[in-house]
Amino acid sequence: MSVQPGWYVDPADPETRRYWDGEGWIGAPIPVDATPPDGPPPPEPAPAAAPAPAAAAPQSGQPAPGGPAVGPYPGSPAAGPGQPWPGQPTQPGPWPGQPGQPGQPGQPGPWAGRPGQQGPPPGWPYPGWPGRPPMPRPHGLPLASYGARLVARLIDFGVVFLLNAAVNGWFVWRLLGEWAAPWQEFVRRVNAGDTTNEPLPPPGEQFTGLLVAILLIATALWFAYEVPSMAARGQTFGKRLMGVRAVPVETDQPLGFGRATRRWSTLGLPTLLWYCFGLGLLLQFVDAVSPLFDQPLRQALHDKRAQTVVVQLPRTRPDTRTTPRDRANPPGDTP
Repeated sequence: MSVQPGWYVDPADPETRRYWDGEGWIGAPIPVDATPPDGPPPPEPAPAAAPAPAAAAPQSGQPAPGGPAVGPYPGSPAAGPGQPWPGQPTQPGPWPGQPGQPGQPGQPGPWAGRPGQQGPPPGWPYPGWPGRPPMPRPHGLPLASYGARLVARLIDFGVVFLLNAAVNGWFVWRLLGEWAAPWQEFVRRVNAGDTTNEPLPPPGEQFTGLLVAILLIATALWFAYEVPSMAARGQTFGKRLMGVRAVPVETDQPLGFGRATRRWSTLGLPTLLWYCFGLGLLLQFVDAVSPLFDQPLRQALHDKRAQTVVVQLPRTRPDTRTTPRDRANPPGDTP
């Protein structure tokens, strides 16, 4: 692949721009937003020569004191140009893409030995991981499985349902009373085989107000149950039972109230839209199944908004009373 000489964005540092002479990177980088010169950069000054030692070594080809004559080393000026150093390969290395050759992770690419060149030439892709990449381990912990997260969420829904039965029970009873007239007429028509096109009688006048009140109370109960516990520990009751915890992507620290609120609102606030032909329930379903299609961190939509991941905690925890504490790496610090 031939790339014309010119100034290109450095693949190793996208915030800088360097000059590509057709074979390698030359010159010092400049900021990416700076206007590059018309031609190549001026040559860099040669590094200052190191001071010679007090006792100079014998010249090549001259006999050392008390020893045999030493011939010129290959590649030295006395040996002439074109001769390799000992161990220097005489054949050019393979290019990336060949199996088992440089360009794979942990091995230098063919551009590593070129003077002043960092990264591949412009337009060359960076070498990828051979085969399937390993699963990420945020803060040294494995990602929680979707099954564990689903069971934890169902447990939390059960707890919220019990809270609603205690607080919202009277409003639900009133709502059913307002809906009794159209429901009874619908049942009568089904039993009698009545196929009339006449509309059903409307529900009571307080039906809409009761429905809005029930949804507001249900949303507030869900918020009060989940957000404070997630802000302090990253766990609800269901997550503690399943041994999973939500942590920020960038550090192993508590979520805090603001991040926990953003995380909950993506899944909890659509509850207020249930009365809009089930629109809120559809949004919550999409959020619930989104970890199945996210790679590699298995983040749901509410995780992406709050920049969190759900990890699986170890089954057995060390006893802090007997385990010595490492002062250099206290618990909770991210390496």
